[in-house]
Amino acid sequence: MLNKLDTFVNFHQQALSVREKRQNILATNIANSDTTNYQARDIDFNIELKKAINNQHTLNNIKLNITSEKHIQTNTIRSDDYQLLYRIPYQSSADGNTVEMDQERTAFMDNSIHYQSNLTFLGEQFKNVVSVLQQG
Repeated sequence: MLNKLDTFVNFHQQALSVREKRQNILATNIANSDTTNYQARDIDFNIELKKAINNQHTLNNIKLNITSEKHIQTNTIRSDDYQLLYRIPYQSSADGNTVEMDQERTAFMDNSIHYQSNLTFLGEQFKNVVSVLQQG
C-alpha cells in the first residue's frame, strides 16, 4: 500500500512541479504581450512530465556575471533543463511579437485547472490514508 501511495504522490509531485514551471512561462508570455519582437514560449507538458518522472531533468550550473568587486558574491544557480518551445502564431503581428492573448489566457486557465485538480487528487488520497489508519 505504501509503495502505491509513494508512486501516486511522486507522480503528482512531478506533475505539480512541471505545471508550476509552465505557469511561469505562460505568465511571462502574457506579461510580454506588448514587447516588440518577443517570441511566445511554452513547454510540452507530457514530454517534460515523463522526463521528470524518470528523473531525466538535468541541472545546469549558471554563473552570475559580476562586473564590480563590490557586488555580492554568489554561488552558482541551478536551473531545471526544460526544453522551451516557440509558439507558432496563427496571425503575424507588425511588431514581430508572437503572443496571442486568447491562446495564452486559454493555456493559462487550462494549466491552472489541471494544477488544482492535481492538488485535489493528492488531498483526497491523503484523506483516504488517514481514514484507513484511524480505522486500524
